[in-house]
Amino acid sequence: MRQHDFEDFDLFDDQPARHRKSPRRARSDEPEPTRSGRLTEAERVRLAKLRDDAYTENQLPDGADRWSTWDDAEHGPLPRPDWVVTELAAVDTDLGVLKTGKEADVHLLRRGLPGTPGVLLAAKRYRSDEHKLFHRDAGYLEGRRMRRSREMRAMTQRSAFGRNLIAEQWAVAEFAALSRLWTLGAPVPYPVQREGTELLLEFLGEEDGTAAPRLAQVRPDAGELTDLWFQATAALELLASQGLAHGDLSAYNLLVHRGRLMVIDLPQVVDVVANPAGVEFLARDVRNLAGWFHGRGLGEHVTNTGELLAELVSAAGLG
Repeated sequence: MRQHDFEDFDLFDDQPARHRKSPRRARSDEPEPTRSGRLTEAERVRLAKLRDDAYTENQLPDGADRWSTWDDAEHGPLPRPDWVVTELAAVDTDLGVLKTGKEADVHLLRRGLPGTPGVLLAAKRYRSDEHKLFHRDAGYLEGRRMRRSREMRAMTQRSAFGRNLIAEQWAVAEFAALSRLWTLGAPVPYPVQREGTELLLEFLGEEDGTAAPRLAQVRPDAGELTDLWFQATAALELLASQGLAHGDLSAYNLLVHRGRLMVIDLPQVVDVVANPAGVEFLARDVRNLAGWFHGRGLGEHVTNTGELLAELVSAAGLG
């Protein structure tokens, strides 16, 4: 038998494809698909539409930088101020940096529905890529031990994972402290939300985006100086009554907003009861604060730092 007599069988599948006959279509009346490359024309049109839809959905109105992150965030305490924008259709627009620090940057952010003025917020974003992240965190973290030994080791060794944990822990601590203190009526900005290492806070400033000055920048007269001192000591006493110390208080993390002294930068807030150095943190806050007021001419007979410290220790239940 000649070889070509077997050509309609599958006995020669091992021969090169050019020697095999093309398979017959089961139904000769089916139209050959129109092809463009490896895709049919219909599939090409479908994919192009998907790309166009995705591009349209990702467009942000009014030149915004992102959609509101409210839905995925931890929210501030109730009752919520009526100026807080909670609509998921709102957008966030970054207006620039207000303050740069070793641990975090603060940006001015506008959040609002498209076509509305929106509201200004302070976006505090903690960084985890600094070589000397939180240069005093070992002392502050006493009393805040995490349950998982793996996480504690990573934080101690400052691995990339550990630095991220530290950054988020500071954000969590500050948000919790602000929420607690705002609820008590303390002079702190309202904490709007926390998502990861970003806090969105009430913006203390003017509608044109001008931030309230730090205490270190103001030049109060004698009467204003005395009033600001008593505002500061009242804030210290309120914190102490909750078993807390600011931990890093100075004229650089107090703002003067329309005559009212406001406390900011609370990531290192210290639990003075759980922390073995709690009294020393209270004393340092008093020394730092009084030093600035003394330098502006307020007499020690007004500040009376020894008596103030004793009152703070008593209010914290430490003596």
